[in-house]
Amino acid sequence: MKLLGIHHITAYTKDIQQCYDFYHHILGMKLIKQTVDHQTPSVPHLYFGDKKGQPGTALSFVEGDFKDGNDDIFAYSLRVPTDRSLYAYKLRFDDYNVKHDAVIQLNGRHALPFYDCDNRLVYLVSDETNTGVLAGTPDDASPVESIHQIYGIGPVLITVQHSLITASVLHQILKLERTGEYAHTASQEPVQVFTMATGGNGGEIHLLQQNTEKAEHAGIHHAAFRIDDIEAAEQMLDKAEIQHSGIVDSQYFKSLYFRDISGVLFELATDEPGFTVDEDIDALGQSLSLPEQLESRRQEITDQLKSIRKDAL
Repeated sequence: MKLLGIHHITAYTKDIQQCYDFYHHILGMKLIKQTVDHQTPSVPHLYFGDKKGQPGTALSFVEGDFKDGNDDIFAYSLRVPTDRSLYAYKLRFDDYNVKHDAVIQLNGRHALPFYDCDNRLVYLVSDETNTGVLAGTPDDASPVESIHQIYGIGPVLITVQHSLITASVLHQILKLERTGEYAHTASQEPVQVFTMATGGNGGEIHLLQQNTEKAEHAGIHHAAFRIDDIEAAEQMLDKAEIQHSGIVDSQYFKSLYFRDISGVLFELATDEPGFTVDEDIDALGQSLSLPEQLESRRQEITDQLKSIRKDAL
């Protein structure tokens, strides 16, 4: 089994309409899938990503209670092409009254911390000096210029009381390499950098033992990593005697979920069949997508769901 990079991030949002407005109209991300929580079909679930809906670019939101989130994953980052892109977004944030901080260094790369529609800390991270896992494809229909668009998920930032436990899972079980360390901007505590696949912004986990920066209830549910063989991943977890969900078919990928002893929820997910299994690239996100087992309830589910207004801000 090989890890190929970050697959997606899933988080909660308090208001699905505000989430759509923020991540599409302000950040410029493409809505690639409108669906529902498979266990609770009255709950909307949105995916944003690049033009093609490729793995490594997907950021998903479920409308729900932040207290259900995993506060050990205290921030995620979103990749932009250049340092100049950070300043383009800074001007955009000022125009839309989005709270942000000054540009900082994140493992040697320039990054812009900001706070989203749920007051959640997020980083924009520049790919200007980046190598490694490739990013996605810009969307011509985005309200943000293609030269500056968000086109991938960047490093995931984790904080735990006992970093040795999570570090052991990342290195000994998932076979990530410890490739560096830097000082956390606020606390100056050391942050360990773990790398999967060819590394870079699309293949890094940043691990901090103490966290002075995260807000309570960040509402991030889990981080998912791309794998090439789901059966081999299951065997690996079984051999390590790590409890897991068993293989789950999420329609767009197959997954395994597990927690480390510190409580961090991880997902291992396949690239296939992908978000275009039920919609063409040009039609991604334009209508409600339901798994086969819920299709017979489409009218009932549609009547219960909040409709998403897509008009510009």
